[in-house]
Amino acid sequence: MTPSPWYKRLPFIHSRLGRLVVGLNIISLLILVSGTLVVNEFRRGLIQAYEDSLKSQAQTIGNLIGAVATGEENEAPHLQPYYAAQVMNRFIPQGQRARLFDINGELVSDGTWIADSLAGSDRIEVAPLPPARKSTDPQPKDNSSEMAKLRAQGQSDLQDEVAMALSGTEVAHVRHNERGRKVVSVSIPIKRVKTVLGVLTLERGNVDEIVQAQRQAMVPFILVALGVTFISSIMLHFLITRPIQRLSVAADTVRANQARAISLPDLEERQDEIGGLARSLESMTDTLWRRMEEIDRFAADVAHEIKNPLTSIRSALETLSIVRDDSAKDRLMGVLNQDVRRLDRLITDISNASRLDAELSRDVPKAVDVGGLMEDIVSLYEHTGTVRVSLSREIAHARVNGREGPLGQVFRNVIDNARSFSPEDGEVRVTLLPGEAGQLLVTIEDDGPGIPEENLETIFQRFYTSRPKGTSFGNNSGLGLSISRQIVEAHHGKIWAENRTEGDTVLGARFSIILPSA
Repeated sequence: MTPSPWYKRLPFIHSRLGRLVVGLNIISLLILVSGTLVVNEFRRGLIQAYEDSLKSQAQTIGNLIGAVATGEENEAPHLQPYYAAQVMNRFIPQGQRARLFDINGELVSDGTWIADSLAGSDRIEVAPLPPARKSTDPQPKDNSSEMAKLRAQGQSDLQDEVAMALSGTEVAHVRHNERGRKVVSVSIPIKRVKTVLGVLTLERGNVDEIVQAQRQAMVPFILVALGVTFISSIMLHFLITRPIQRLSVAADTVRANQARAISLPDLEERQDEIGGLARSLESMTDTLWRRMEEIDRFAADVAHEIKNPLTSIRSALETLSIVRDDSAKDRLMGVLNQDVRRLDRLITDISNASRLDAELSRDVPKAVDVGGLMEDIVSLYEHTGTVRVSLSREIAHARVNGREGPLGQVFRNVIDNARSFSPEDGEVRVTLLPGEAGQLLVTIEDDGPGIPEENLETIFQRFYTSRPKGTSFGNNSGLGLSISRQIVEAHHGKIWAENRTEGDTVLGARFSIILPSA
């Protein structure tokens, strides 16, 4: 057998509510993750774009400086700082900072955030002052030591960057400037022919501002994710929590005997686990109520059936004390013995009926060989009474899925009932036949007077003991066929009675039992 895909083995994949819960939470998480990935990817792309742009500009400016701002002195090429600064300041775009270092790594020129293209023009950087702090405002956090560490680290990184560029390598990375702000920096060597004469460093420092703007752009993603999570929580409350609360209240109502069964039509129509739970609870409570009613009726029937032999016994005992005729006393003793046997049989069958549900729920169904079971049962009647019991089989494998003990009780009850109606030297015939759709059909026939048409169904009711004249009385409690039907229906089978006829003549009764094959 081909194994099912892994996703079909997940515990929630076959649960409608499970899929809903997982789906709503995944959607909110995906919104947050996608927003975070967008910002991170944007930041990486922005830094890479800045590095490429600065490197291209630095190469262009560096080539110009190497061409027009260098000379030879004593046949050794050297950098001319004044002309180099003029070239650097003229071509540096607004928003960038350029610094020029000589062959020794010393700073020669620093074009700090040049605002226009006029060489040597003075520029005062203007920034709004923060609002005045009120006396009730908390003291601002002192981060001077942290800023000092960032400046020192940034200065060290710049020195390393310049040293690497002096070795002839173009360097590009992100570092902190003297203000502690993050900048993208590019340093390239200035060459004449193949000789390194200095280093040009370009940096751009608005990375944090742009990333901060992108983080602010994440606010809608966060709000949407929070909204989805909130809405999903509300939906789960209305779809799961409130229905369960209603089921709990309905169950308490049933427990308090204020309702017969749980009835919540709006929940029962749902096609998910909550709907299934509501339907199961309603079915369970309705079954329990029907069982309780059956127990009440059974108790009433038992009281009535026990009262009859007890009344007969009391009357016989009262009469026995005043009767002087020995033959009359013998008849009364016979009545007493018959009523005692009837009472004993009645109590035994009542006990069996009361234990039946527990036995059926306790025993685990398994494959039962009905053919072998029936042979054992029929063999018990070989030397019992004058009514013969025979068995014939028209099916090779008569196996059903059930409980051997209760099934044996069914067959014994029906055979005993057939023998009690059969005349002396009569015969009870048991036949195993193949039924429809792979079922097993068991028929039990007798040669008795048959069953009145109006009683073909009532004989399966409890304590029904109507018998034609001439048959034995007091040896049956009227529970055998009722117990048999209960056991057969518990095995998903069916039992019914009919008369065997030839024309208008009744030849006897036939009981048919259908059981699903194993």
